[in-house]
Amino acid sequence: MAAMALCRAAAGGKRPAGRALLALLKCEMLCSRRCLVTSRQLYSVVHDPDEKTFEKLLIANRGEIACRVIKTCKKMGIKTVAIHSDVDANAVHVKMADEAVCVGPAPTSKSYLNMDAIMEVIKKTRAQAVHPGYGFLSENKEFARRLASEGVTFIGPDTCAIQAMGDKIESKLLAKKAKVNTIPGFDGVVKDADEAVRIAREIGYPVMIKASAGGGGKGMRIAWDDEETREGFRFSSQEAASSFGDDRLLIEKFIDNPRHIEIQVLADKHGNALWLNERECSIQRRNQKVVEEAPSTFLDPETRRAMGEQAVALAKAVKYSSAGTVEFLVDSSKNFYFLEMNTRLQVEHPVTECITGLDLVQEMIRVAKGYPLRHKQADIPISGWAVECRVYAEDPYKSFGLPSIGRLSQYQEPLHLPSVRVDSGIQQGSDISIYYDPMISKLITYGSNRAEALKRMEEALDNYVIRGVTHNISLLREVIIHPRFVQGDISTKFLPEVYPDGFKGHKLTDLERRELLATAASLYVAEQLRSQRFLGTPRIPIAKSQRNTWELSVHLEDGVYPVAVSKNGSSFSVEVDGIKLNVTSEWNLASPLLSVTIDGTQRTIQRLSRNATGNTSIQFLGTVYKLQILTKVAAELSKYMPEKAAEDTSSILRSPMPGAVVAVSVKPGDTVSEGQEICVIEAMKMQNSMIAAKTGKVKAVHCKAGDTVGEGDLLVELE
Repeated sequence: MAAMALCRAAAGGKRPAGRALLALLKCEMLCSRRCLVTSRQLYSVVHDPDEKTFEKLLIANRGEIACRVIKTCKKMGIKTVAIHSDVDANAVHVKMADEAVCVGPAPTSKSYLNMDAIMEVIKKTRAQAVHPGYGFLSENKEFARRLASEGVTFIGPDTCAIQAMGDKIESKLLAKKAKVNTIPGFDGVVKDADEAVRIAREIGYPVMIKASAGGGGKGMRIAWDDEETREGFRFSSQEAASSFGDDRLLIEKFIDNPRHIEIQVLADKHGNALWLNERECSIQRRNQKVVEEAPSTFLDPETRRAMGEQAVALAKAVKYSSAGTVEFLVDSSKNFYFLEMNTRLQVEHPVTECITGLDLVQEMIRVAKGYPLRHKQADIPISGWAVECRVYAEDPYKSFGLPSIGRLSQYQEPLHLPSVRVDSGIQQGSDISIYYDPMISKLITYGSNRAEALKRMEEALDNYVIRGVTHNISLLREVIIHPRFVQGDISTKFLPEVYPDGFKGHKLTDLERRELLATAASLYVAEQLRSQRFLGTPRIPIAKSQRNTWELSVHLEDGVYPVAVSKNGSSFSVEVDGIKLNVTSEWNLASPLLSVTIDGTQRTIQRLSRNATGNTSIQFLGTVYKLQILTKVAAELSKYMPEKAAEDTSSILRSPMPGAVVAVSVKPGDTVSEGQEICVIEAMKMQNSMIAAKTGKVKAVHCKAGDTVGEGDLLVELE
């Protein structure tokens, strides 16, 4: 900031012109990078008011990316137009924009993919440009062509580059021509399942089947044999048609156990192109990224430069102009292979903004208007470290994340912490529906080094309040503290390797178990004491003096633990397993977050629920634990209570998630084998095959294609 002041002082406190203005802008950009840690957004928008771009811009998207674009537009003095479906009428991006217009009902094909409706809104609002965000129409060449024909600027590359790079088959051929390393595979369109099997055999298993026009992990399947190839062809083509309106598929060799590392590129219409360093995106589930960081722990300067130069060579080969991402698979020997190029802003772009200080949305808008890049390759820094966690409304205990729906009854982002950025498009009261991606937000932390960024992420996850939907914070927290991740020993197989039996939550050590028991017991006692008082005064003045000791029985997981609590001022002395712990807190039971100090160790916990029978749920170290806290007498009496018999689920099939029934493969009277497909459920644009748990005859079918089902709904009964 001092450097900026010096620059302005050198200009006599007046508005500089010409070269002086350029020098000031360059100085401000450098200063904004140095001041990155103190910025809540963790990126910089240095805007010259004399640099005219657009008066009005429409965002052809929804959710967090629409909000992200609107923020930069506001700083650049650009008015914004939001589009929305009828169910998104009260969405945050709608409230943030200067104008908002409904483009159709909830299904994406009738709203956010409805080109005719969107073009009509553009004419009605007289928007001069359109930013497509990511997904939806962001890589649709027909949409870009229609905009160009109407004289509306598309904030992205031209139709030729979208065609070349958006089609994975053509992009692979162009990459080879540009001398970019490529993965062995079939360079044509796969016509049917039989041809898919033939090609897969020729390439050699395992193979990757993926949508030619796709991205974001949708329309992708790994096949290890002929049967999986046929099934993968069917599901991938259906998902591709649903998500992108294009069911063409390609097949290539699957590189086992690779890293997924991508290079951010930025190019203008004057032949200039830069690579803005890499992003490590190897932590994935179902080919969708979960945790990203920049830079990568794996790359050395030579490999980074080689990947960057190949990415730029590819961008120049197709005369690319905008922000784009070239994705690579990198093996253990640091050999890298071109995977695909995304001709749009990437979901994980914030980590690049954090380590470079650039606002990629602003750069895209400038390039689209025709301005040259303001930077040279030597100007692009790696300043510090950034980590991004994708916070989803998902149940991580089901296949590392099956969608959850509901209303956010309580929502509080951890923006009170330093160097934390949250890109979200929701607020308290927002609905997470079955129609769209289940992402709640992107949580980003920045530090001077990786250890600092990870520590801040751990704190941010603990301080993130999300109530009303199931979320994946427990999984995210476990990933970032896992020894393998901390050491940088990761690959795209990290989750199945670390959790071969599925994610089960945090496994408490003996010390952590005692801390949780002591905290839960202290909370119980603090609440008992509060219930005895009214406006700071005992309810019954003649009541006996307050008790100072409590003998409790706490049920946690498979164990029952005797716990003794004694009050000492505002602290509690708690004895667990014969060991005494001192628990201190302000005991603000109305707050969603509770900071507790246990023998000098600070923990941030959340009490999610409680009832009169002593049952309580506490989020501790990211994982939600269910406990039952009873007095010693109540615990003795509870032994006489009958237990509810568990439901026999072997003869029934219930939906594991909310979604829409795409197909039903059986009817009453059919005989099914164990593992046979019963029906297909689509949730958040992903299709999931529901299979029989045992061999038997179908007794009843309770759903049909087109039905909407909720989590736990009965689908099929077997005799």
